Amino acid sequence: MSIILTEKAELRLRTFLRGTGDRTTNKGIRLGVKDGGCNGYQYTLDITNKQKPDDIVEQLGKVRVYIDSQSAPLLNGVVVDYVDGLLESGFKFENPNATGSCGCGQSFQAGDCTPAAVPCS
Repeated sequence: MSIILTEKAELRLRTFLRGTGDRTTNKGIRLGVKDGGCNGYQYTLDITNKQKPDDIVEQLGKVRVYIDSQSAPLLNGVVVDYVDGLLESGFKFENPNATGSCGCGQSFQAGDCTPAAVPCS
């Protein structure tokens, strides 16, 4: 399992986590895949102060990361970057393992194009 936070993303997340005022030792981010299919994946990045029972826990730099275990195969190899000026949160997800086609038409997938790996809609 590997997820990469760029230096800019790690700095932005650390700054944000410090600024929340909550000094909980388990405070970190939770990553998951919210949706997928022929339009590509929609990733989620949430601030949290505790892990769920089935989360995978990683420490990326100085940021604690909780990974939704069901999303883990689709997050493997994902690079999280921070880009000033992007709408919404400014975080950008790139999956270098993604390919350009799937049985449901044009899509982005990680690994084999199977119903378990790619939720085609």
